[in-house]
Amino acid sequence: MLYQERENYILQQLQLQATVKVSDLSRQLRVSVDTVRRDLKNMEQSGLIRCVRGGACLPESRMLFSDFTGREIVHSDLKRAAARKVLAHIQEKDVVALNSGTTNTIVAQEMVAAGLNCTVVTNNCAALNVLLQSASIRTIAIGGLLDPQERSTYGSLCEQDFAQFHPDVVLLSINALNYKDGYTDFRMNEVGIIQQLAASGRKVIAVMDSSKLGQCSKRKVLSAEQVDFVVMDDNIAPEIREKYNKKGIRIL
Repeated sequence: MLYQERENYILQQLQLQATVKVSDLSRQLRVSVDTVRRDLKNMEQSGLIRCVRGGACLPESRMLFSDFTGREIVHSDLKRAAARKVLAHIQEKDVVALNSGTTNTIVAQEMVAAGLNCTVVTNNCAALNVLLQSASIRTIAIGGLLDPQERSTYGSLCEQDFAQFHPDVVLLSINALNYKDGYTDFRMNEVGIIQQLAASGRKVIAVMDSSKLGQCSKRKVLSAEQVDFVVMDDNIAPEIREKYNKKGIRIL
């Protein structure tokens, strides 16, 4: 197997799981441990991966765990591609729940631009500012404590307010996904809200850009069974989609 083929295989494995081990790659690729280590070093120098003890992981973007303003500008084109795709799953007069996050703020922008006729329930203050521009979207703001960094509300009052609704569609902006750990996030204030919405929604959709695939964040928030499917941009190889599908995670 040529180096380029090994590189592609390693990158595919990292889209499935947060880390890969040198020993596993050596067995899977049928090459020596030294060859794998050399490949990983070359890939790290090219900025494709980050070497860790005994293996490698995807390079952790400095923006992955930054505040809302920092994440807002990262992969915005991919987020918008996912946001546009998810509109097809919203029917007229649906009640749609949005949690906080930059991706759902872009979803709100696309909903307004498309002139959707529906009701949106959200704790996402940035999305609220966008939804105010629509004459056809009825917007319900969820109260609670204010998180200025995430531009959202949170806390027990927020979760209790969300619990009063059984949305037709729940659109979840989540920080990371891999097929071993499921859905993970670093926003501790948002965990209870995500779990509440996943439990009460008739259709639960994770809206994420493809850069979050293969990543693992600070805390597990949902398992594969709690989300009906994932809507992402199209920068995902068919074989990766198929492998996630076999793990019960359907990516559209």
